[in-house]
Amino acid sequence: MSTPAFEDRPPLTEHVNTYDERHLTTYLRLLDAAEEGADWREVVKVIFGIDPEHEPQWAKIIHERHLARARWMSAAGYRQLLGARPQ
Repeated sequence: MSTPAFEDRPPLTEHVNTYDERHLTTYLRLLDAAEEGADWREVVKVIFGIDPEHEPQWAKIIHERHLARARWMSAAGYRQLLGARPQ
């Protein structure tokens, strides 16, 4: 059995974790889409490959949780990637 590319929720840690590192591009795409005001249903189709018409609750959860982590990364986590100590 293969590991899914995306978990329902990124691991919520106070430090950047390996899941975050694997999904940096995903986080950037989510932030760009949110900034542009893209419809979350289209975003979830394109980025996660989930059909929100067939799995609306799961699609919404995946989108919201990953976008929240992306926002954390842009506000705090990026400092760790740059080698700064967490505050």
